[in-house]
Amino acid sequence: MPVLFSALLPPEDVVEEITAALGDPGEGLRWEPPERWHITLAYYGPDDVGTRAAWLGERLAGRGGVDVRLEKAATFPGVLWLTAVGPELTPLANAAGADAEPRPYRAHLTLARFPREEPGLAARWTKSLESFTSRSWRATEVVLMTSERERGGHRYSVARAFELDRG
Repeated sequence: MPVLFSALLPPEDVVEEITAALGDPGEGLRWEPPERWHITLAYYGPDDVGTRAAWLGERLAGRGGVDVRLEKAATFPGVLWLTAVGPELTPLANAAGADAEPRPYRAHLTLARFPREEPGLAARWTKSLESFTSRSWRATEVVLMTSERERGGHRYSVARAFELDRG
């Protein structure tokens, strides 16, 4: 069974904004390629795509789109990320199942990973991205993603897409 999670995908122009803000990231961190950038709503682990898609479709039915923007960088142990903000983001994530996870939901877009024992590797980036703010956009689609381990990382694929009300 594939590993599944639900997510929002940033629009191409926002991806370009982030890429421009990063410039040449250089060495030291394991950078996520832009085609894998996403804002996770909920993680499900190994699951059947059809079963999870039906469940998620019911949970998202009638939900409206959400306004989102990305801003300043921060870190978790071993992870450099951009903060995702929007007043309806957490309620959408909870509808997608984030409220079932043991830790509180923290909306973010992962940029890079680094060894947990070397947190200083990310300091340059938290400083240089402290004033970063993307344009706001209206997210009108939630995707159910599969994650498959392959040499050098993971491959993400959209298994299903769920349109949110545009109202």
